[in-house]
Amino acid sequence: MNSETAESLFIRACRRLPVPHTPVWYMRQAGRSLPEYRAVRSGVPMLTACATPDLIVEITMQPVRRYGVDAAIFFSDIVVPLKAIGVDLDIKPGVGPVVAEPVRDRAALDALRPLDPDDVPYVTEAVQALAKELGPTPLIGFAGAPFTLASYLIEGGPSKNHDHTKAMMYGDPGLWHALMGRLTDITIAYLRVQADAGASALQLFDSWVGAVAPEDYREFVLPYTSRIFAGLADLDVPRIHFGVGTGELLGLLGEAGADVVGVDWRVPLDEAARRVGPGKALQGNLDPAILLAPWEVVERRARDILARGRAAEGHVFNLGHGVLPSTDPAQLARLTDLVHEASAR
Repeated sequence: MNSETAESLFIRACRRLPVPHTPVWYMRQAGRSLPEYRAVRSGVPMLTACATPDLIVEITMQPVRRYGVDAAIFFSDIVVPLKAIGVDLDIKPGVGPVVAEPVRDRAALDALRPLDPDDVPYVTEAVQALAKELGPTPLIGFAGAPFTLASYLIEGGPSKNHDHTKAMMYGDPGLWHALMGRLTDITIAYLRVQADAGASALQLFDSWVGAVAPEDYREFVLPYTSRIFAGLADLDVPRIHFGVGTGELLGLLGEAGADVVGVDWRVPLDEAARRVGPGKALQGNLDPAILLAPWEVVERRARDILARGRAAEGHVFNLGHGVLPSTDPAQLARLTDLVHEASAR
């Protein structure tokens, strides 16, 4: 990354260096809450948008222009690398990713080939264009973590209880570990493509891993997340690890090797700092639904998070999960200004 980006507030906070005020960005800051997003996405299927460099650039830039956030996040979807290696899947509006033939046996596993940079030329092109357009503002690249990708592949789509996923994990651990190993290689390759093209930080989203108990996380998930962060260590970009419903797993998420641990809204940041332990920055953690309340509620909660965030060695303000589609963009614009002003040292 260039020297300006390396000295940006977001990168400095990720590296636990002093900052004049707390940096802020929002998960799903680009997307359905923005009228300009709905305009450019009109009639364009999600996976088509994720493979069109001009659209990726425009959608990624929209919240940066509107909110003045301290980082952009690459517009994409966690299933893009799976689609790129030939998995028959689609993102159905109102449902999410749907896989035509779920992976539940060795033959289906063998069809998952490694990811090559040539499989995702649109990612390289879009990241390069964004790095140029963003200038000193960092671009966060991202990928879905192996457990969450495995769950989509095994269930065939979003799942409440992850029945098939856990049945394989507990009942056929050999197949489970083989699948997780394969997905780990794909994830490392995909994240490295983004970093090589100019992403300044990388976030691993483990959206569904909160479904797993700590001892099962240690046995069935941790070896793979650890391998991903180790496989990115030479890139000299901050590595962020985020999961939903992971209050009981925060210590393990810290152990996995990321520089920054993302915290959802269920655990206060001062308590999260205690659970994660020293040597990590924290990211989070306003409940996205609070943005639907009157401004005075948002302000009170945001100030509380900033105060608790001082317990961490570094703090990036964010939501505890993605921006909800019904959020008023004006609330996010006000929140960005509030975080910058209220945290000024």
